[in-house]
Parts: sequence; structure tokens; C-alpha cells
Amino acid sequence: MSTLVVRAAASVRAPRGRAAEGVPAALDYFRDLLTPFGEKPDGELLSRGPHVHHRDLVDLLVADEGVGGSRPELAIVAHALPDVVPFTAVAPHLTEHLGGRAVNFAIGQQGLAAPFTALRIASAYHRSGRAAEVVIAVLEQTTLPIALPLVQETPLTDSAAALVLAASAGAGLRFVRAHAAGSAAAALGRELEEDGTLLVLGPWVTEGVPAHGEVHRVAPGSYCTSLWLELADHWQEWQREYRRIVLCDTDPRSGRTHVALFAAAP
Repeated sequence: MSTLVVRAAASVRAPRGRAAEGVPAALDYFRDLLTPFGEKPDGELLSRGPHVHHRDLVDLLVADEGVGGSRPELAIVAHALPDVVPFTAVAPHLTEHLGGRAVNFAIGQQGLAAPFTALRIASAYHRSGRAAEVVIAVLEQTTLPIALPLVQETPLTDSAAALVLAASAGAGLRFVRAHAAGSAAAALGRELEEDGTLLVLGPWVTEGVPAHGEVHRVAPGSYCTSLWLELADHWQEWQREYRRIVLCDTDPRSGRTHVALFAAAP
């Protein structure tokens, strides 16, 4: 029986942004959006941001040969923070780069849970016979119309990661499952009991986790992209050195911990 395995990946960190354009019009939109909730947009904050649009991040990801050469049946964009430009349809833009035939959509409003949800959806599509290849793009831009401590105090850096997952019954780093719980200890459960397991902890895991020998801690600087940037950079060496890869991070806004398990099949 085939499962989805990682076939390619790419990461982008701190790309060059654009000149601030259309700020007055954007402020009018954000004023209408935020006023009913007692918030006011900050024009100066919006103007001085890097202005790295989601489309820019997608363009940089597909410039990677492994990602840009994929031809998926399913393309998912996952993000925790909104785009600079409201209502920009980024998933179709990604699909246009990848052959134009993929079912595509974005997942937002879930914090750093969004990429984990994308993996579960991708696995379900594959099991139902609707997707032999999937691309998941995790995007994070930091130009916002209001101050968020999560963004300014961390501080966060514009970044993105992409995974190409393809059906295979053979060797590769295969996705097994993703789930969540109210604490890191509960979410990890028995995931660490087997030998040859690497635990990859995101920057937002602050509580104690079960004792484990092989741990890779992700440096601060990202919200929902952190684990996926590391996976994109290291998946090939990790699948050679470990039997199982456990990705774990805790959303600082909800307090829920999310875990994804990958296994290296020989």
C-alpha cells in the first residue's frame, strides 16, 4: 500500500521585500475591517513593513527545481498571519506554476495548526485516490496593519517552506499522522518510545516534554513556518540518520500542542 513520502522541499528566509504601495487604499479597507472590533490600523507600521507578499513567497519557492517541477493533483497554502494584500488568491497562483491542474485552496485562521491540518487533508486525499502528488506551501509574512506582540516582540521574519509529497510504496520519508492535544506531554504521548526517533521542537514549546535523547530545537524567528523550514532544510539527512521524525510545536495563542510523525522507510 502506498503512502505519501517527501520527494522535494524548499525554504525561504528573509527575502527582499517591495516598496510600500497602495497604503492609503489598504488603510481604508483595514479601517472598515477593524473598527467594529475596537482596533485602528497603524499607517506607519504598515508602511515600514518589509512588504513581502504571499505571491512573492510562492514565486521563490517554485524557483526550486524540485518544487517547481512537481505536477500535483492537490496544492494547499497554509498560513497563520494574513497576506499584505487582502483577498489575494494565492493557492491558484501556486497551482498555475505547477501545471495548472491541482485542486487548490488555502488554510488560515488556525495559527500554527494550519500546516498540520494541511498534512491530514493531503493524506485523506491520497487515501481516497484523488491525489498521487501534493504540494503544501507554508507562508509567513510580517507586514500588518496593527501591532501584534507575537510579530514585533519575537521578532518574526518573513519566511516560507514547501513540501512535495508523492505516493510511494518504497523507500522515503513518509508521513504517518498528525494530531494535537492540550499539552506537549499529552500530544507527544508514545511517539518517542521507539529507538531511532528524532524529536524536533519548535520555538514555542516552553513546557517540559518527555525525556528524549535526540532533540533538535528550532531557533526563534518564525510562527507557523518554523518546523517546516527545518524539515525542508534537513529532511534528506534526517531520513538517513533516523527511523522516525517527530515534529512538535505549541501555539502561543491557543496553548495547544501539535505533532506530526514521519517515518523513514528503507
